[in-house]
Amino acid sequence: MGLKLEMVSKRFVGKQAVDNISFEVDKPGVFGLLGTNGAGKTTTIRMLLGIIKKDTGEITWNGKPVERKTVNFGYLPEERGVYPKTKIYDQLMYFAELKGMNKSDADTEIKKWAKVLKVEEYLPMPAEKLSKGNQQKIQFMTSIIHNPELIVLDEPFSGLDPVNTEILKNVIIDLVKQGKYIIMSSHQMASIEEFCTDILILNKGKTVLKGNLKEIKNTYKANRLEISTDKNIDEYIKEFNMIIEFSKNNEYSIKIDSEEKAHELLERLVSEKVSINKFEIKKPTLNDIFIEKVGEQE
Repeated sequence: MGLKLEMVSKRFVGKQAVDNISFEVDKPGVFGLLGTNGAGKTTTIRMLLGIIKKDTGEITWNGKPVERKTVNFGYLPEERGVYPKTKIYDQLMYFAELKGMNKSDADTEIKKWAKVLKVEEYLPMPAEKLSKGNQQKIQFMTSIIHNPELIVLDEPFSGLDPVNTEILKNVIIDLVKQGKYIIMSSHQMASIEEFCTDILILNKGKTVLKGNLKEIKNTYKANRLEISTDKNIDEYIKEFNMIIEFSKNNEYSIKIDSEEKAHELLERLVSEKVSINKFEIKKPTLNDIFIEKVGEQE
């Protein structure tokens, strides 16, 4: 049954932060919650976690009203926060006990996740000795150490280097395999495309797009051609009035109006005996769709 929001609204003084939004996370996996700064994402997250009260609508988990006392949530907020002078192990134990874990179980989970996230050596250290990336991994641990049913991750990859990003991605994949429900809010559209089956895009508190990501993308026509050749083909591209978005070492990303025009270019290149190493017609990325939808609402 999962998580369900129906016609949920929240108004602060002088501003409608969230305006009658509805969505459902009805099966394990990653749900993408997207929007520009101030779109209402954080307010929505805080309402579904029970941190702030909604004005109208219903928020339920497995058919029952959401309450912080009754639903086992994990939350990684965008605003990072660890105690700089306190040892990492002590902080993790504190948060685990806050979630109702006994010391023995908490110790086991701390050591397990420290190994997975490659932060074992930092457990005896105060947080101020850790890099921002490692501090973030520690805070991520606090969101999953108590084995929550629903996990909310707000900008989970922000500030991480490629190695630590990959570590975190693998953990998220494993959590999904374990049947976890995950809501991910991020500005990194590539990460959302990689993980999320369903998305919701907010702008100024309103829903501008929601649904299955694959089905959404299938409603769009191809808009980009990626081609690699053995020579410079700028003159041929200009001949067809196409726009080069990127080019380097005879590799091109070209904006196209139709697939037919892309194939016409291909025929022209073949007739000129240009060797084609790659020819791939692509549909809009999530980033393209996001910019289009949010731009329409401005």
